[in-house]
Amino acid sequence: MTTDWTADSNAALRLSLVRSQKDKESLAETESYENFSPAFTYPIYGEDEKIYGYKNLTIDLRFASGSLHQYLNVRYTSKLASSSTVDDVEATLSEFIPPGYETDEKTFLDFVEREAIEFKPLGDKVYSYQRVSPSSRGKGKGVASEGDLDPQSEDVIEYEVYHSTWDTPGFREYHQRMQTFILLYIEGGSYIVEDESAWEFVVLYEKRKRRGDPGVATYHFAGYSSLYPFYCFPERIRLRLSQFVILPPYQRHGHGSALYTAIYQRVLSQDHISEITVEDPAEAFEDLRDRNDLKMLLGLRLFMEEGFGINGSSVGGGGVGPIRRTKSSSSAGKMGPPVNKAWAEKWRIQLKIAGRQFNRLVEMLQLLRLDPLDARGFKAFRIQVKERLYRFNYEILVQLEKQERLDKLEETFQNVVEDYRRILAMIH
Repeated sequence: MTTDWTADSNAALRLSLVRSQKDKESLAETESYENFSPAFTYPIYGEDEKIYGYKNLTIDLRFASGSLHQYLNVRYTSKLASSSTVDDVEATLSEFIPPGYETDEKTFLDFVEREAIEFKPLGDKVYSYQRVSPSSRGKGKGVASEGDLDPQSEDVIEYEVYHSTWDTPGFREYHQRMQTFILLYIEGGSYIVEDESAWEFVVLYEKRKRRGDPGVATYHFAGYSSLYPFYCFPERIRLRLSQFVILPPYQRHGHGSALYTAIYQRVLSQDHISEITVEDPAEAFEDLRDRNDLKMLLGLRLFMEEGFGINGSSVGGGGVGPIRRTKSSSSAGKMGPPVNKAWAEKWRIQLKIAGRQFNRLVEMLQLLRLDPLDARGFKAFRIQVKERLYRFNYEILVQLEKQERLDKLEETFQNVVEDYRRILAMIH
């Protein structure tokens, strides 16, 4: 049967971040950076993500963990006789990875050993943070805030974020190797146009000390984001976050939030940047952004005091404790509801958050504050949210009959509230 010769390209393609033998000695048993799967392969092997003509097909694509120098090997137990229907696996993939990849395993592994010490991140370091190594978590240690851990300790792993542009020596070639992950992990992802000179990049690296030789550090690629500046009247720019990827071995450990924080803090530190926006965010990234933006706002003492009418004794340590719902919440502070628009715009500009995102964050905080039994407050909240939804979806809603438009607005409002509660549950 023909299905016997058809392989799932997502299952066939196996990815690895390869470290030197010495660096592998520093890894805990639970750490695995090799033999993981892509999320998508349709940009390479077609919409059906199928490869025809092979039995027991394995596409072994390895990256040197720092330089991302590549090795490719295609293996199978049987192949149909050559014909126009048999897919050329390597030739197809080679169109999406830069030339010069290794096909000899020993040559590749020898390169990994040489580059382990030689490779250093490209660009300028803009952010760093620490995590306790997996091998030490059994000692009762876990994630800690920056500055709480000793970066010289063998129990601590440091992560560094570097900023680069096309003008950074060697970065254009490096980008050609790392952009492969965009196709494999971002739905609808595509390669950027290198002719556009304004692109900026932030790249996250794990900085690992060798066991027994803490004076030697090696760097390992963990993820990156691409950013593009647009003109913003009169003399500033609006920075758009375009692509954002954290590789599977580093996912679910807070590294995505750390990379987003690095980007946001850089935006705040640059006077010529007016705000940060996000291009068509995937649901997972939108959740990550919402969580981090909410935590940031909850930690702003003055913002919370003004917004909720919380006095200084209710706020401490640069942040707030649990926000108590009260029946007077609708008039307790600038947050309302309805929100004081001039006050909100002042904070939005200061925090450099795009308008729609800031409005959503305010609405989430209002919902967090509202007493479910406060009918007047919830009515004001509902009207405020519906007004925003109407403006945002005006071109669609204006074409509907009045009752249909009202029904659609109410349905959308209920969906928004449900989603807000889902997000708020993540941070409380």
